[in-house]
Amino acid sequence: MSEDKRRGDDVEDGGPGLMYMPFVIMEELLDKLRLLSYEKEFSRKLNLKPISRHYFAIPTNSGEQFFMFTSLAAWMLRGAGRNFEQPQEYDDPNSTISSILEEVRRFGHTIDFPPSKLKQGCGEHCIFVLDRLADEALKNSHFKWSRPSYPEEEMEEENVIEDEDAELTLNKVEDPMFGGGDDDDFEDDEPMMDLEGLKKLNQNRMQDGSKPEAILDSTTDAADWKLEVERVLPQLKVTIRTDNKDWRIHLEQMHQHRDGIQSSLTETKTYLDKLHDEISRTLEKISSREKYINNQLEQPLHDFRSAQDQLAETKERYKQASGGVTERSRSLAEVTEELEKVKQEMDERGNSMTDGAPLVKIKQAIQQLKKENTQMDIRTGVVEHVLLQAKLKDKTSQNKQAHGGGGGVGAGGQDSFSDFKGL
Repeated sequence: MSEDKRRGDDVEDGGPGLMYMPFVIMEELLDKLRLLSYEKEFSRKLNLKPISRHYFAIPTNSGEQFFMFTSLAAWMLRGAGRNFEQPQEYDDPNSTISSILEEVRRFGHTIDFPPSKLKQGCGEHCIFVLDRLADEALKNSHFKWSRPSYPEEEMEEENVIEDEDAELTLNKVEDPMFGGGDDDDFEDDEPMMDLEGLKKLNQNRMQDGSKPEAILDSTTDAADWKLEVERVLPQLKVTIRTDNKDWRIHLEQMHQHRDGIQSSLTETKTYLDKLHDEISRTLEKISSREKYINNQLEQPLHDFRSAQDQLAETKERYKQASGGVTERSRSLAEVTEELEKVKQEMDERGNSMTDGAPLVKIKQAIQQLKKENTQMDIRTGVVEHVLLQAKLKDKTSQNKQAHGGGGGVGAGGQDSFSDFKGL
């Protein structure tokens, strides 16, 4: 960006003046934008506010400044003859910056900084790009700088006429015929009497000491003098230029403004009085209608208040009843739960009653019991038979002892008992 430092040649090696160069270039950029009529062609069409002379030199709002930077760059690219679309707020900033820098390179300008420097939307890099695009847009519009035209400074009244002109004017005033000059030339020049020039001329003559030696007598006819005076009277004008800073002009303007205000106030006061009367009548009508409506609605309002009181009482009773309903609902829930349990038990029992497996088991158990009873009966019969045999043997042994001796009873009884035990 060495081209941007053309105004900072006197501050080499990063002098203190370089930090103000973005402000200087920004002001030049704003002048170029005005030459391109950006306020009419850009700001009004896109409904954007005009930028200030330090807009891109000072960071304020990065998002807004970046959008303004890309929009201005796109507008100037189109002004330079390029077909460049207007960027939108939701476009990718990297692609937008790359497109702008590519167009700048096509114009032959070198870019020696990374594209990320332009994401802030402000700074010397953004100003550099916009300044180059403004130059290209001005070239494409065939704009040329013209020579400056300096306004002519108005001189004071006493300095308008120099001494020579004053002497000429004085000669013409002293000579009733203006030195025998041609009337047409006199009318074309339209000489005016300059009092200040006459005073200076008299002072110069007094200083030179050139006083008349004798009294001058006029040889001019009085009638001719009067005719000549009447002829040149319209041309003997004394011009006094007005000064806008004079207090008399200000005072006169104040009097004019006061008269205008009084006349406007008189007319406006009449309309205001009429408007006041109409508003007063309207307010009176509104107040009377309000009273009428209040009287008409007094009974409905009383009924409405009574209905509101009844509604409040009903709501209170409803709250109390709803409390009892809640308690009963809880009891109903408990009873319902118990009923569900009973139903579940009845269902289980019904299922068990309709099921044939328990009956089969009962029958099998009965058959087993019958079988066991049969075995028990058999065993009981065997036992009875053994006991009967034992008793018979015992009786036999007793009889033998009774008839043959007493030694065989114990042995017979022991054998019967051993037989029973074997069973």
